Amino acid sequence: MTLGARDLWRPFSGCDDDCLPAAGEVPTVPVVRRVLRLVAASGMLLAGVGVAVLLPVLPARERQAVLRGWARGTVRAFGVRLVIRGRLPRRRALLVANHVSWLDILAVLAVAPTRMVAKREIRSWPVVGLLAAAAGTVFVDRSRPRALPATVHRLADTLRAGRSVAVFPEGTTWCAGDGADGCRPGGGFRPAMFQAAVDAGSPVVPLRLGYRCDATGAVTTVAAFLGADTLLRSVARVVAARQLVVSVTIAAALHPAGDADRRLLARAAESAVHLMPVVPTRTRLRPVPTMTPAGSVPQVPAGRDLDLAA
Repeated sequence: MTLGARDLWRPFSGCDDDCLPAAGEVPTVPVVRRVLRLVAASGMLLAGVGVAVLLPVLPARERQAVLRGWARGTVRAFGVRLVIRGRLPRRRALLVANHVSWLDILAVLAVAPTRMVAKREIRSWPVVGLLAAAAGTVFVDRSRPRALPATVHRLADTLRAGRSVAVFPEGTTWCAGDGADGCRPGGGFRPAMFQAAVDAGSPVVPLRLGYRCDATGAVTTVAAFLGADTLLRSVARVVAARQLVVSVTIAAALHPAGDADRRLLARAAESAVHLMPVVPTRTRLRPVPTMTPAGSVPQVPAGRDLDLAA
């Protein structure tokens, strides 16, 4: 079948049901515990309605604290433990991460309650869509590539205004399993959104999201949200998993020069994400309490477009 321009523009991965764990591969919790997790998660989602009402009227610092607290509580309600490695920069930045699951959104908000870029379909999700809109999420219509320059301009304005932005530049989820490089979305990190960081003179901070099962000590694809997979089916796998951990590893900031090539910047960020090691099992990690921890952003040496060792 010949692909049209729209199909070529939309990112896709090589994942299918074979990328998901086989029956019995991931230890599970009893049915009663799964039900309790669903009840707790439903309660957090309902609480999200109140959060969505509060966010627009709260000052920036309080808004971040409320959103972070809600996201962390919701991750925990689903029975997932969050661990964080690294430190976010003091100043606003474009945060870019690999994309595995619907849980990625909660994990990023739990670390950095920023304005996010998401596909338009999320706007219609129950509660989550309402909360995302209240938090200022920029929704992208992937069926309208001509609207992309306006979206990039909007993100640059947000960065200039001192607010960080988070984006999943792969544009689609994939399993990210061991030896699954062939499943990575074609084209890798899409460069368009990186232009916003170049235009605003903002650093780019790569984030590595990884999922593992502490019960087995192995990386797992149980949380992956793939292809024809339904949200309910994916949620059922997550609440059933025993000792599921999502790790967020924060890499060194990349500092683009004013005339930096967005494609080079995207490739550098992608390399930083996929070269970061998965967090070892049972490693003690220090959580990041706020978006503005103590410390300074490393300076870029003169004459260099990107500082990969910052």
